[in-house]
Amino acid sequence: MPRTLTYKILKSHLIEGELAPGNEIAVSIDQTLTQDATGTMAYLQFEALGIDRVRTKTSVSYVDHNTLQCGYENADDHRYLQSVASKFGVYFSRPGNGICHQVHLERFGVPGMTLLGSDSHTPTGGGIGMLAIGAGGLDVAVAMGGGPFYLTAPQVVGVWLQGNLGPWVSAKDVILEVLRRLKVKGGVGRVIEYRGPGVETLGVPERATIANMGAELGATSSIFPSDERTRDFMKLEHRGTHFRPLAADPDAEYDEEIDIDLSKLEPLVAQPHSPDSVIEARKLSKVDLNQVAIGSCTNSSLRDLELVARVLKGRKVHPETSVALAPGSRQVLQNLVATGAFDSIVSAGVRILESACGPCIGMGFSPSSGTASLRTFNRNFEGRSGTPDADVYLCGAEVAVASALTGRITDPRTLGRPPRVSEPESLVVDDSMILAPSDKPSKVAVVRGPNIQPLPIRKAMGPGVKGEVLLKVGDNITTDHIMPAGAKILPLRSNIPAISQYVFSAVDPTFAQRAKEKKGGLVVGGENYGQGSSREHAALAPMYLGLKAVLAKSFARIHCANLINFGIVPMTFADPKDYAAIAQGDQLEIPSLRKVLTKGGSTVEVRNLTKKRTFTANLSLSARQREILVAGGLLNLTKQKSAGK
Repeated sequence: MPRTLTYKILKSHLIEGELAPGNEIAVSIDQTLTQDATGTMAYLQFEALGIDRVRTKTSVSYVDHNTLQCGYENADDHRYLQSVASKFGVYFSRPGNGICHQVHLERFGVPGMTLLGSDSHTPTGGGIGMLAIGAGGLDVAVAMGGGPFYLTAPQVVGVWLQGNLGPWVSAKDVILEVLRRLKVKGGVGRVIEYRGPGVETLGVPERATIANMGAELGATSSIFPSDERTRDFMKLEHRGTHFRPLAADPDAEYDEEIDIDLSKLEPLVAQPHSPDSVIEARKLSKVDLNQVAIGSCTNSSLRDLELVARVLKGRKVHPETSVALAPGSRQVLQNLVATGAFDSIVSAGVRILESACGPCIGMGFSPSSGTASLRTFNRNFEGRSGTPDADVYLCGAEVAVASALTGRITDPRTLGRPPRVSEPESLVVDDSMILAPSDKPSKVAVVRGPNIQPLPIRKAMGPGVKGEVLLKVGDNITTDHIMPAGAKILPLRSNIPAISQYVFSAVDPTFAQRAKEKKGGLVVGGENYGQGSSREHAALAPMYLGLKAVLAKSFARIHCANLINFGIVPMTFADPKDYAAIAQGDQLEIPSLRKVLTKGGSTVEVRNLTKKRTFTANLSLSARQREILVAGGLLNLTKQKSAGK
């Protein structure tokens, strides 16, 4: 049977289940990655499993989020991460070595392997032909322990690329066009697979940009074939022996097909406050910019920054616009210096930031209040920049550098002929900031500072659920809404009691206090509840506050899995009209929930005691997910099974 590339990789890693769209399957995981904002909790969870060494082919711990060490908290977490990696068999990428996705692509990615990462942009690895999937830290911890990863077998959308990108048009414009067509919910339950003659015109860094922002579609993953362009990239990285050619069968069938003629694209921009609010750059020429930020895991490759340097050579950034650049990795920075490109960037007046996530997660370089910021990033959710009333626009490096010169959003085609950027013949490769694990793990002491608190664990589910609707929200609520990031909150990721005080703080500052006073309750949401990042803290911290269930019109994939992993029941309205009949403060009761879960029921009766009405909610759960919920969470169930109970 002809297969897509996605299903070829799934089949070669299949452990359980029937490989057909909609079925729950389990696959083996070859590699994992974590970053420090999610990794501290993931390794605490791994320790709780009682396993003495990771069982994957390769696991890597990166420090790229919480690199601002304004107090002891981040520094403590980094010491813990380094020591726990050394003890349990994990490579450790030190602070300053770069953003996890960029470094993993450069130094660890292998075509045809599965990669599970505790970051929603893990699908960046699809640019090198990996099936790379973002997940919550607990799922990653289980995978590091040798357990399978469970997912719903996806539909596969084939995106046929033909033609060549025109002058000043980039890979960022390709994915912005896909977002314009499919929207932020368009990838839910799907893998986006790119093919066609246009693929050959894109190098691995460009493919990685497209795969990275598939996360904004809600897609399970995105993937490109592994071909001669992949071979060239891996040889350049001194890893040519890891190359293998991979592609879909020529007559493979797709659940949906999209055609994109690259030659017809033009420079695009995503407007506030959603990555799918896409418009042509030329239509935004009146937008003045307080700042321009170049970098992030989406557009900070050597190719992107070489182009920026060549455009800036002999020029200065606009005096009314602050411009900053964050290289994606130390390797990128070293090669910019080696070629002399770095001097052009500095001489133009660009502020140089650390090779880290930085402004993308509100960790520094926040815009002024009420102003516009143009960024080569992947998300522009309201308040994510650290400035609640800022307007954040997204674009590629070409639009960003042109706009840095003019002080307003600018179509780069107005600059004339673009500079030619070709792949280098050789690279400076230095892995000295990637530390291998100890070969004497018994002698490694794990270092825990005072900010690292014990992992909270929920008790097994009782017979039913009863509580107040603590909050009612609308569509497309993001994990940034639920559990904000930023320089103030991110350092508390290893301290759940402290970080829980900020749950829903951007939506309702009273939420955490009310949840504690009411001893928990429920949340009601609209469509695509929990879109955005993989941060399991958006489930873990609400669990700590006593959240028992979330009733929504629909859920984003990763957040739904995280809710289940921490014993919070995700339910959907059988009739979406019932959403309107619930108000914040209503008392809801589901008296038979445990019994329904145990017996495999697909619906449950929900009583609104305040309105004196009853309605039906759906339980779209596998048998395994029901077990997890009844046990009070995945960690409880895993330990029970390990103990033979």
